[in-house]
Amino acid sequence: MMRLVKAGLMFGNLVEVRSPALIARYNRALKHLIGKETQLTDFHVDISGYSPEIGDEFGDTLYLNPNGCNRQFILLTTDQKTAPLLNAQFSTSRSILRNFILANEKQLFALTAREAVAGELMNSVFSVDHPRDLLKIRRIEIEADTVQSHVADGQKLQTMIDQFSTEEDAWWDDVLIADMIETAKSTGDIHRNPISLSHRTYEQGNYYTQHFGGVYVFHDLDEPSVIATEYSDRFDGLQIGSVINLDNRRKVASFLNENELVEPVINNKSKDVAALLMQKIDFIVIGTLASKLENLDSISRRDIRRLIQRYASDMPAEFHGLMDLYRWSKEGGKWPHITSDHPAFFYTLRASDHEDKDLVNALLAELCPMDFRTLFICHKDLFYRAYAKWPAAKKEYVVRFLEDEYKMDKAGAREELFGNEPEMEEDLITRVGPWGAVRGRS
Repeated sequence: MMRLVKAGLMFGNLVEVRSPALIARYNRALKHLIGKETQLTDFHVDISGYSPEIGDEFGDTLYLNPNGCNRQFILLTTDQKTAPLLNAQFSTSRSILRNFILANEKQLFALTAREAVAGELMNSVFSVDHPRDLLKIRRIEIEADTVQSHVADGQKLQTMIDQFSTEEDAWWDDVLIADMIETAKSTGDIHRNPISLSHRTYEQGNYYTQHFGGVYVFHDLDEPSVIATEYSDRFDGLQIGSVINLDNRRKVASFLNENELVEPVINNKSKDVAALLMQKIDFIVIGTLASKLENLDSISRRDIRRLIQRYASDMPAEFHGLMDLYRWSKEGGKWPHITSDHPAFFYTLRASDHEDKDLVNALLAELCPMDFRTLFICHKDLFYRAYAKWPAAKKEYVVRFLEDEYKMDKAGAREELFGNEPEMEEDLITRVGPWGAVRGRS
């Protein structure tokens, strides 16, 4: 994995923490949440305050996410809003945290200037022991405050101010006035610098979770459905419209089509379509060649063409199906009819334009594992698990490709693959060093 780290393709864009003051604040929040402290003198954190170095120190990658269900978080700076979320058990967690930070950025900036903000993404389920527990998760509430309870004290002070302003004899209430003065010592002027936090409730609509081997939950459809990566009898009897085994390609294709969640990548004959198909073909070829050759470092497009001829009989069905489409887009002729049973079928699709576009593209990436670029963009956790099992030659080639070609024009690559979409925030950040664009705060 160090190849990925050094190339800025793993643990990228984390926030560096190294000043004694910030480490002390982090430890106070950590002690408050889980009763532990770190002994490290520098580390990096994601949007939730999770640190991979501290995870190694504790031997627990879920130290801020017990049971993988109610994610806890530590905010040292609002700069964390652009960091990734590592070890995400639910695909919605990062967007919820980011929206919370953006909605309360001014207040959180003031709070984190003196203390860390600790909190939790709470739902009514405390552990996910059975797939039916996933269907109970429909709303996420954020509970957040400093260890010294500045937010709670601010609310308390506001209540006392309201009481003082509305009750006739409040001027003579020495106890109330004394309490107001004492509370204001910790909160400061809450009229000039409000410290109440808003937008604490978020709906959990359609999402992906890593629980039970990977499950796609589509609540918000006319016929709610679940797609299970590792189907078992535990999914039988779920109180939802349908449960689909990811291996049942025909049912998955029917589900995506009936709900208008996908569109063909190939909707006309053009140089762009032909180039996109050829790149997907190259990725499939590289996977085959990596098992035949020890070194792919200097392989060129011309070399790939030559090696295809040599190893044509070893190429998988995905290769042959996409080659038929490539010839059609390049030369015309009869349209190659590829059904959902064909291994190349899902390689020809992308999510249509809807609010769950990222979720559907993640599902498609899982169905097209040989397209390593799409897998990296849309389903990073699955990409990292797949990468760990690849031959060394493929690891080297993939890292070099992603570093030299994808990172050079991420926005262009995404537009080519997924169509027009708002420019992603992470694409605006220039990554440097093995941790990406590391930002510290002292």
